[in-house]
Amino acid sequence: MKMWKKFLLGIGILVIVLLVAVVINILQNGTGGWDGRSVEKILGVPPQQATVADIEKLSKSEVMQLFYAAPPPEFTSVNGEYKAKILQVGIMGPVAPFYTKYLLGPGDWKAKAFYPFQKDAGWGYNLWEIKENGQPKIIRTVKMRTFIGKSRIDGRDSFQLDYSPFNGGIDYYMKDEVRRINDRLYICMGMVIPVGHRFNPNAFVLYDPTPWIGPDKTQ
Repeated sequence: MKMWKKFLLGIGILVIVLLVAVVINILQNGTGGWDGRSVEKILGVPPQQATVADIEKLSKSEVMQLFYAAPPPEFTSVNGEYKAKILQVGIMGPVAPFYTKYLLGPGDWKAKAFYPFQKDAGWGYNLWEIKENGQPKIIRTVKMRTFIGKSRIDGRDSFQLDYSPFNGGIDYYMKDEVRRINDRLYICMGMVIPVGHRFNPNAFVLYDPTPWIGPDKTQ
């Protein structure tokens, strides 16, 4: 009985710590929504010249301001495989890679891919790196539907990624939103129910597109 009590106590402490971390992470987004600054004003460089390194210099609240300020991309322009990188911002920044590796997919998350099969609707997939016989191998899986729609975060248009048509479990509730910095760089927000969804999005970037290949045949 004492062991069970200790176990339950430990679980309770972990839950409390997680809840406190989520609240702090939400507060680190800042309050009041968009403050009206442009992408260039936030980054300190013209959008056309911006790089991943420029975004990585920002605090969590500044990353949110960047997302607010950025426009949605023209739908058919988002085409190909884009490298992906989680932004290590906020108290929960280090936790996001754990989710992508152990809960969302089969390995280290490397990229997302998109194809506009229609002028206003398409789909895509994620790219993961695993080890096979000691060698790296890319798996193309975890598909999503894509379209332009109203943001859950600020009500403005975003390039939307909806995983529910192709996935079950926790991935069913995963939603991403993408906005354009330039043709090779996008600021994105990932939302999932267990860590606060639209109130506590995880920031990441997509960059340096290469041609579309297509998901693995098992998809």
